[in-house]
Amino acid sequence: MSKETRNFEDNNKEIKTPAKKRRRKRKKKPSIPLILGCSLLLIALMGVTIVGTIFFKSMGDLNIVELDKSNLGIADDEELSKYEEYDKIKNILLLGTDQPTESGEPIRSDTMMLLTIDPINKKLKITSFMRDARVEIDGYGEDKLTHAYAYGGAQLTLKTFNENFGLNIEEFASVDFTTLPKVIDILGGVEINVTPEEFNDVNNVIFEDNRTYDKSTPYLQEPGLQTLNGNQALSYARNRTSEGGDYARTQRQRAVMEALFKKGLSTPVTSYPSLLSKVLPFVTTNMTSGDILNLGKNIIGIGTKNLEQARFPLDEYSWGEIDPVDELWYLYFDRPSTKQQIQDYIFDDVNPLGYEDEETSN
Repeated sequence: MSKETRNFEDNNKEIKTPAKKRRRKRKKKPSIPLILGCSLLLIALMGVTIVGTIFFKSMGDLNIVELDKSNLGIADDEELSKYEEYDKIKNILLLGTDQPTESGEPIRSDTMMLLTIDPINKKLKITSFMRDARVEIDGYGEDKLTHAYAYGGAQLTLKTFNENFGLNIEEFASVDFTTLPKVIDILGGVEINVTPEEFNDVNNVIFEDNRTYDKSTPYLQEPGLQTLNGNQALSYARNRTSEGGDYARTQRQRAVMEALFKKGLSTPVTSYPSLLSKVLPFVTTNMTSGDILNLGKNIIGIGTKNLEQARFPLDEYSWGEIDPVDELWYLYFDRPSTKQQIQDYIFDDVNPLGYEDEETSN
């Protein structure tokens, strides 16, 4: 059995409980790049300086929650002081979660991306993290990064990121898996370059979704640069059978993210009020209206021409295998090296060797 096959099958295995480490069967759910919908919140903020009063009125549609910022495991000043002006760099964790079920099954963060606003180097960075990465989760021992959300929601997920990767994340935004197609359709679709190899695989995902969820999503007619509707883009980003498996899937997620940014920027500012009213109800965050207003201004100041995309752990510092105890597939990685690489990239704009192959452009 190939590594990619084992990884795919593991997505539907139950999260082990800390007490008995048991697994139980659960209904199969699609593995979906849920966080991509969060980018629309950031796109909408591009227009806050022009539609400010309407923006604050629309903020009432956001689902705002509070986090205990004293218990987020934030790296201390002594650790981060080696990076000059590190405190000027803003990090926001974007989370995509499973859809809540009637059975009350744990909700996982299927996709996790870090948005970095770097005014020092005038860059925006979108950094993907592998969901199966084996990390230390406070109170639960070593487990998959994706399971932190199931154990303790956004609070524990931010703490897990900060403690394992030496970061200073205090804020997040999240959506569930129903959001992406709706948000993309609101914008009129996204432009994606589908390779000949991906073409059949994406149509296979569309076929399975249509059959399983009684959808009527049109199939792609040919490979190449084209505008995908919401469900087609979802299938494109979910595809993990093309060469590269889950690694390439994170690259496709970033491609959709970048396409969303570009489409949002091409939207007339006069359309922002309507866009806000449609998008914000999908988003949960702990950011206040003031936080988001400042975020929008900072993004406007940088612009998306300097948007970079990356993924950790790097291939040459990670390997996948099945744990003989719980029989789950994990992505193991060189923790000290990966932590250093992440900190250097986020706080010092150092691109570690091999990153060039991870960037996408569509």
